[in-house]
Amino acid sequence: MFVIVGIAVVVGCVLGGFVMHDGPLLVLLQWNEFLIIGGAALGSLLVGTPSGTLKQIFGCTMKVLKGDPYTKEQYLNLLKTMFELFNVAKRDGLINLEPHIEKPHESAIFSKNPFLLNHHHALDYFCDTMRLLLGGGVPPHDLDSLLEADIDTHHEKASTISGIVRTVGDALPGLGIVAAVLGIIVTMGAINGPPEEVGLKVAAALVGTFLGVLLSYGFVGPLAGHLELLSQSEHRYFECIKAGIIAYAKGTAPVMVVEFARRVIDNDVRPAFTEVEQATKELKAH
Repeated sequence: MFVIVGIAVVVGCVLGGFVMHDGPLLVLLQWNEFLIIGGAALGSLLVGTPSGTLKQIFGCTMKVLKGDPYTKEQYLNLLKTMFELFNVAKRDGLINLEPHIEKPHESAIFSKNPFLLNHHHALDYFCDTMRLLLGGGVPPHDLDSLLEADIDTHHEKASTISGIVRTVGDALPGLGIVAAVLGIIVTMGAINGPPEEVGLKVAAALVGTFLGVLLSYGFVGPLAGHLELLSQSEHRYFECIKAGIIAYAKGTAPVMVVEFARRVIDNDVRPAFTEVEQATKELKAH
């Protein structure tokens, strides 16, 4: 929602200021400039990006419109899921976790957390690690290194995506200059024409520079920053899972496991101690 509002504010203020200067809006509709800048930007993206990464870029871009999914509610659900699972392991033995871990989509515990079930990488991250614990023989410090390596790999890929988008944004002012230079070339070819015609061609050429700078700093650059923030939010979600698993692997009681996991959550989305305590009491009551 705020992304759409931001786009509207950028477009509205820029065009509104232009109109306040008695600028004719129609002069900005230079479709040839749009084609040059947009086509060159898309082409450079295709040249410099593998097909698999391209799909991820477009997928991540659509996520920006949905906002940050890692809310306090989702973190509370994650803590409740970990508490239930580890409570089963404590009460009934670790082997009784196997049905939940091997078939999470059929698990009564995981079914209460549809966000985690639909987050395939987070679900695999959790379940694959629990399979190691079920197999035994993995010391907590080795488990810590393994989980950290998985997080780093995933985060590096996400950072690559935002970096590619930022590179395209940084290139847009230069592509705007290319479009402007081409417009000046056309203008020089008509230099003997009426002053009004030459002036319109110069204005059309300058629109290229305007578009390149506006797209770079008004849209694509902020989009790259937004993608990086979403990547950091996802990274923190994985850190929460990691903290809980490591605490359990060290023999910590389930109620303290969720506290270890809760403490790594960012303050603005971290459930309060009393909220988690109340949630775990309700789970015990059932």
